[in-house]
Amino acid sequence: MITVHHLNNSRSQRVLWLLEELGLPYEIRKYQRDPKTMLAPPELRQVHPLGKSPVITDGDVTVAESGAIIEYLVERYGEGRLVPAQGSTDRLRYRYWLHFAEGSAMPPLLLKLIFERIKHTKMPFFIKPVAHGIANKVLGTLVDPNIGRQLDFLEGELARSEWFAGPEFSAADIQMSFPLEAAKQRAGLDTRHPKLLAWVGRIHARPAYQRALERGGPYSFAND
Repeated sequence: MITVHHLNNSRSQRVLWLLEELGLPYEIRKYQRDPKTMLAPPELRQVHPLGKSPVITDGDVTVAESGAIIEYLVERYGEGRLVPAQGSTDRLRYRYWLHFAEGSAMPPLLLKLIFERIKHTKMPFFIKPVAHGIANKVLGTLVDPNIGRQLDFLEGELARSEWFAGPEFSAADIQMSFPLEAAKQRAGLDTRHPKLLAWVGRIHARPAYQRALERGGPYSFAND
């Protein structure tokens, strides 16, 4: 039995969705973030030394990292589903998006979250103007322009095909869901990028996505 160690409002929601798309049986072990730090609880370190989610166990096998989990599940249980044909151009695009989601898309979104929190963190009054100035400078000159370029790039890619790896829905779309949902919530993904918004609407409408929400519990990034 596959066990998903599921942290609320996290990347592990993608794993639940993938399992629903594949129609595989699984169980969920739920963990809650610390309400003050928003970090995962220490119990997750008993599953994997880094104590992060997502992580799955499948018999004696433990797999961490979203992309590695997706590849493992698709290769072991997919039977050719949710992946373009080997050797095709779409297969290369598929591999690219599996890596792009965490390697390129998430770092500036994480920086956006950190520096926005700095702006709203309680601190001595004489430090606040300096901290706000630094945060605004980093956001305005580095983070926000980087996110804007990425959204423009992704919008152009979806002008090529309905889904990220070609004309058919694939696990690459599952991998790309979290950064684009996060961008819609807090990083400027709006009507300036209609193809991306339409893509988000399509994934949210998928029955397997809805089933994953029912099993995984509240997930704020699913809000349209």
